[in-house]
Formats: sequence, C-alpha cells, structure tokens
Amino acid sequence: MFYMDKKDEKILETLKADSSLTTRQISRKTLMPVTTVHNRIRKLREEGVIKQYTVKVDYRKLGKTFTAILLVSCDYKVLRETGRNQHDLVKEMMKLAEVESADIVTGATDIVLRVRTKDVEAFDEFLFRKLQTISGVEKTQSLVVINER
Repeated sequence: MFYMDKKDEKILETLKADSSLTTRQISRKTLMPVTTVHNRIRKLREEGVIKQYTVKVDYRKLGKTFTAILLVSCDYKVLRETGRNQHDLVKEMMKLAEVESADIVTGATDIVLRVRTKDVEAFDEFLFRKLQTISGVEKTQSLVVINER
C-alpha cells in the first residue's frame, strides 16, 4: 500500500478538481516547488495511485439530456449455458454508446448502469431494442435522474 502525505493529498485534490492543470499551475495552487509537484505526480503515477486523466463532459451540450440509472438482474442459467459471467455481460453492455458506466454490485441487483440518451424516446429505444435483448439480462429497473450534480 502506498503512503500519502499531506503534500500528495493536496496535489491529488488539485488534479481531481482540474486534471488539465500544468505542473506550474499546480505548484502555484499548492504552494509547492514545481520540481516537488513534478516528482510527486510521477511517483503517484508509478505507484498506480493516478491511473488516468479524464474530462468532465457537459452532456447537455451534446444533446444527451436524459440520464437514468439502471438496475440489472442477470439470468444466471442463461449465463452458465453460454459460458459467460457478469464480467462478460458488463463488457457487452459497455459497448453500447448510451452506457456511461457499469458496475457489478452485491445485493438484489447484479449490475448498475448509468445511461445517457437524448430523451425519453431514445431511452425507450435503448432499453427495449438494445439492453433487454442481450442474452443473460433477466430484468431491469430504471431510475430516472431528475437532478444531477
């Protein structure tokens, strides 16, 4: 396990807020020398603490104004018969353009999806013509996101 001190935590928080910042900008925000910031970021990457840099997308500007969380239950009999498991199902679901994220969870639900579409009609199309036709999907429950932060 990697030990992080306060300096590492400051750098990480700064990067989480805006991963596009340069080392010099992070240095100014954290009040640390540029070389310290550079070396610590390099070490955080080498240790696998920082896996990748990402962007936060404004989906409204892309016309994807409808967001839903889908609770998916697997049909384990079908999965066994086809030699597949939940991980295979998630890989297949992630290929669908509407699926933003997929997590395997415990409890009454097997997989939780975050889905984005243009509108309710597009979501209906996605749900009934794409997702529910995947072999191994037993049932779904949709939770419509009404306020996203």
